[in-house]
Amino acid sequence: MKVSILDVAKKSGLSIVTVSRVLNNLPSVRSGNRDRVLQAMKDLDYHPNASARSLARGKTGIIGLSLTTLYDSFLDSVVKEVNDCLAEKGYFLALSISSGDDDQAHRSLFQEDRVDGVILLSPMREDEYVLDLKKNQIPFVMLDNQQLNSSATSVIVDNFHGGYEATKHLIGLGHQDIAHISGPELFLSSRERERGYRAALAEAGFQPYCVERGDFEISTGYRIAQAWIESGKLPTALFASDDYMALGAMNAFMNEGIRVPEKISIIGFDDQFIASEFRPMLTTMRQPADQIGRTGVDLLLKMINGGVKRNVTVQLSPELVVRESTSPMSS
Repeated sequence: MKVSILDVAKKSGLSIVTVSRVLNNLPSVRSGNRDRVLQAMKDLDYHPNASARSLARGKTGIIGLSLTTLYDSFLDSVVKEVNDCLAEKGYFLALSISSGDDDQAHRSLFQEDRVDGVILLSPMREDEYVLDLKKNQIPFVMLDNQQLNSSATSVIVDNFHGGYEATKHLIGLGHQDIAHISGPELFLSSRERERGYRAALAEAGFQPYCVERGDFEISTGYRIAQAWIESGKLPTALFASDDYMALGAMNAFMNEGIRVPEKISIIGFDDQFIASEFRPMLTTMRQPADQIGRTGVDLLLKMINGGVKRNVTVQLSPELVVRESTSPMSS
C-alpha cells in the first residue's frame, strides 16, 4: 500500500499541518519536530509527490511550450535550450504541438492552475488564445514572434539585419546579379529578410536580379533554380530566406553541372543541422537558438516571480557563418 502524508503524521505523532510544513521546507517548524518528521519519512520510505508540493506552494512547477512543428532543427535547438534552462531552475517542460489553425490543444493543457507560465514558439498571430492568457493573468513569452510591434513580452531576431548582412557578404565578394528566394509573405521574418536584401542592394547602387516567393521547403528551392536553368539566365549569387530552399537550389544547380560556388554563390538563413552536412557546406546566417531559449526562460521566470512589471521586447542579432558555398566573383 502506498504511504501517504497521513501515515507520516501518525508515525511521527505530529499533525498533518506540521508534516506539510516540513515537506515544504517552511521555517516555522521546531527543529525537534522537523527531525521527527524526517525520521518517520525515512522509516516509512515515504517520497513526497513533487507536483503536490508545488501545488501546496501555489505553483505547479510546470512551464508549457506551444509550437506547430518539430521538423526544424533550429526550433529543436530552441526547445532543448528552454528545457535545459528550466531544469536548472527546478521546472518541468510540457509541450503542446498543434496546427497553426487549432489552438484548442493549447487551451486545454495550458490553462490556469495547470502551468505556471507559457512560452509560445514562432506564433503567427496574437489570437484568442493569447487573449485568454492575458485575461487569466498567466505569464507568457513569445519567442521568434511574427508580429510587428507586438504588445507581448517577446524575444525576436533582427531579420532585417540578417538579410542585409547576407546580401552584403555577396556584394563584398564582387557579385551584382544577386537573386533572392523569399519565404512566405505571412511570416514577418520573410518580409524583413527581403527588406534587408533590398536595402543592401540599394546601398550598393544595384537592382534586385530576381525575387521569387518560396515556402521554406527544399523542393521550392529546387523548382525555382530549375526554372532559372531552363530559362538560360542565371544570377551569379543567391540569397535564400532559409537553408532548406538554399540547399534545394544548390541541388538543382549541381545536378545540371553548375558548380557551387564557382559558377554561383549561395547563402541561406538559420544554420540548420544539415547546412554543414552537405558538400559544399552552406554559408548561412545563424540564428542564436541557445540565446533565444535562454533569454525567453529568464524573462518568463522573472514574470512569474514578479520581477518584470511591463512588457519588453529583446532583439538578438544573427551571425554570418562563412563556409564553402560562397566565393569571390570569377573574372
